[in-house]
Amino acid sequence: MAERFKIAIVGSGPGGISAGARAAERGVAHVLLEAEDHLSNTIYRYQKGKFVMDEPGILPLRSPVPFQAGSREGILDGWNDAAQRLKINVRYKHEVASIKKDGATFSLKCANGQTIEADCVVLGIGLQGNIRKLGCPGEDLPFVQYQLDDPDEYEGETIVVVGAGDAAIENAIALARQNNVVIINRKDEFGRAKKGNETAILKAIEDGLIECYYDSAPERVDALSVGRKKGRMILATKNGKAQILIDRVIARLGATAPRAFVEGCGVVFPNKDPASVPAISPQYESNVPGLYIVGALGGYPLIKQAMNQGYEVIEYILGSQVEPADAPLLKAKFAALPGFSSVDEALARVQKNVHLLAQITPLQLREFMLDSELRTPKAGETIFERNDYTNSFFSIVEGEVRVIVDEASGGAITLRRGEFFGEMGLISGRRRSASVVASVNCVLIETPRRSMNRLINSVEAIKREIDQVFVLRTIQSRFAPEADASQLADVVAASRLQRFKAGDVLFSEGEPGDSLHLVRVGSLTISRNIGGKDVVLSYVAAGNYVGEMALLGEVKRSATARAAIASETIQLDAPSFLKLISRIPVLKLRLQEEHQKRTAANLAMQATPGSGDIISFLMTQGAGEATDILLIDESLCVRCDNCEKACAETHGGTSRLDREAGPTFASVHVPTSCRHCEHPHCMKDCPPDAIHRAPNGEVFIADNCIGCGNCERNCPYGVIHMAVKPPQKPGLLQWLLLGRGPGPGEAPIDKKAKKAATGKKAVKCDMCKGIQGGPACVRSCPTGAAIRISPEEFSIYAQSRK
Repeated sequence: MAERFKIAIVGSGPGGISAGARAAERGVAHVLLEAEDHLSNTIYRYQKGKFVMDEPGILPLRSPVPFQAGSREGILDGWNDAAQRLKINVRYKHEVASIKKDGATFSLKCANGQTIEADCVVLGIGLQGNIRKLGCPGEDLPFVQYQLDDPDEYEGETIVVVGAGDAAIENAIALARQNNVVIINRKDEFGRAKKGNETAILKAIEDGLIECYYDSAPERVDALSVGRKKGRMILATKNGKAQILIDRVIARLGATAPRAFVEGCGVVFPNKDPASVPAISPQYESNVPGLYIVGALGGYPLIKQAMNQGYEVIEYILGSQVEPADAPLLKAKFAALPGFSSVDEALARVQKNVHLLAQITPLQLREFMLDSELRTPKAGETIFERNDYTNSFFSIVEGEVRVIVDEASGGAITLRRGEFFGEMGLISGRRRSASVVASVNCVLIETPRRSMNRLINSVEAIKREIDQVFVLRTIQSRFAPEADASQLADVVAASRLQRFKAGDVLFSEGEPGDSLHLVRVGSLTISRNIGGKDVVLSYVAAGNYVGEMALLGEVKRSATARAAIASETIQLDAPSFLKLISRIPVLKLRLQEEHQKRTAANLAMQATPGSGDIISFLMTQGAGEATDILLIDESLCVRCDNCEKACAETHGGTSRLDREAGPTFASVHVPTSCRHCEHPHCMKDCPPDAIHRAPNGEVFIADNCIGCGNCERNCPYGVIHMAVKPPQKPGLLQWLLLGRGPGPGEAPIDKKAKKAATGKKAVKCDMCKGIQGGPACVRSCPTGAAIRISPEEFSIYAQSRK
């Protein structure tokens, strides 16, 4: 006979264990069904020692189960203790195979043959329960595994890691310390990985520490009964079959949402998008009455939010009117919304008015709003100005804004309720391309870059809509500000987004011209073959275009365009572009005028071939993605180190500059100092979100740095280091009266404070943000050897070196 409970909870992840804990506290008949022999299998599978953040920091935790930022091991120990202390009724090795509802009763059949009956069901199974396997014969052999707990357990083995994401790269690099590692990438690049991981794996491959098979996939894995190796893997590569003798396979191919299982329970998904989540009520109830969904499956992937939901869903089931943990925070955010009555009404209004945000669930929108701010600017108030380096994203809930695309003539585009802006700075990483001014009754949602990128990466429909609008507005602002969207529809439809790796050629000198490229992300170099040598003529940053003149009469390309760094372009083919010119005749005149300026600049560069060599050198030093770079003219530098001393004095005793380090070419020295990249690598994996960009472009580290070192590892230029904050220097009276002065060659440091200085944090150049006069390194240079320049100035600087 089946056991019966008031509530059956499926899955012991953050939401499930929290629900079980609250049910136990309330004395409700409950059961927590877990497929494995331990709690929270997703966190259990994290690599040993992984640091887990407790985001969002502003959200209170109301679960009886403890959770705070810390190691994987510490969190799991705390949850195991809570399960015992609270007497949660956990049933391990109870994988639920099906859930059916008959009248008012749910029947849960487990893979072990047992059946559980319940009045209500809480699904807390997340999105990571279905590990994606190799998909070939041999995928379940004993030496094929799908997680790595401790890489130090293995030594002297030949290990094949399959995958190209962060987990695969981190595993491969950790294992390579004491094993022979081969990594299998089904594609030709590691484009899905964080930039720091991509840089690390490419360096390991280049250094011969790891062997890589690109464009390859496992065809089968065989066990061997003879020889020293446990088995072999047969690969299908672009050059044919390959065989690898192996001791172990570690496949890190991600996981798929358990959609078939969830739909089998009767739950409906809003669309066929693989990334979509079920539509649920504010009380987490699905379309199946009595079946509730919490955590990542409901659109809340963060641990703390899932734990709060687990607590709240039990209260809802028991009939309590509990306010969500985020409600006070959201009330405060929506207080300025005209006509505000409740959080639920405000969220519904946002989704009704802003089509982009209608593509996520109300619960996802709650998370989105926690990261965002509601703004109600006055008519005429400037939202941001042209050339600002801010990169937040704006959605128009009410009213309209004017986008000033031509400040000289006052030409403007009006954006109305439901539209959005700020996508160009968000995507390109460059300065704002226009000023935006609020009109009457304007209500905006401002979302930080990090939160917007997270949403773009998780919801394909949102990425697709932003990309389409980006293409339209780029064509409109760069070529045809007079045209409206309907006039450009066919041109936009014919455009293509193209991606190029560093060094890839977009087109070559002498080729027939069949398209032009608008640079969306990254930068290009333009070069010509002069006397058998490739001479760089110019640098093209994001927001500019190349290749147009080959479509206006110059049948063949006059130069070669090459990606200086990983770049994206919008490619417009000849028929579409010529159609645009026929509609807007003045466009041809604009292009011809621009072409004359470029030709003059290129001729000047050709007259000084050495200038192109300097630009090429700067590109190899990361200048292609820089927004500001420090250069030192070694013919003027007297090695006084005033630049380093001034940097240290300005930043509390710790210099952010290493003058001697770094390469030199033709007396142009690139010291170890931050480039303030257009898409800063250091910002991509900062757990506390401590790294920001100021309106003037300075990338800086805030005081909430936790010292995890991710930014130091992710920076490809070695300009970030971990340092203990020096103790405060004593004042003059302490020095004179108490003898706290310096020894020979020492700064006057308080020795007691020096002993107390602990805890390293990340430090880097912030361009002396907020200090009048600009960077101290440049101001302190007695000979003018130190200068800071932007990429747009490279050609002028290079020519000045002749």
